[in-house]
Amino acid sequence: MKYTVDHEWLRAEGDEIVVGITKHASEQLGDVVFIELPEEGREVEAEEEVVVIESVKAASDITAPVAGVITAVNSDLADNPGNVNDDPMTAWFFRIKPASLDVLDSFMDEAAYGELIG
Repeated sequence: MKYTVDHEWLRAEGDEIVVGITKHASEQLGDVVFIELPEEGREVEAEEEVVVIESVKAASDITAPVAGVITAVNSDLADNPGNVNDDPMTAWFFRIKPASLDVLDSFMDEAAYGELIG
């Protein structure tokens, strides 16, 4: 598992990266009430906004951590956005296929992320 400074978690599965938000991000957002997911097959650049997430406190965007193609989305979240609050570490948003999984080396491990959120 790897982490971004934007409080996303990344998990390699096969040749894809699964993306979600961390428990810390979920707690900061509060109760999530709406999620707009990207379309499967969409080609994205790193840092491009791909998900809109709204909570009772704020609206936020989730960006693609790497460039690649969105291969799957968790459509259950669109119908049940509160699942992000229930278990953010399993409520993934999308899968992306990068050119190479080596891109994961540039992200934080759990210890470094723990230091970030202190």
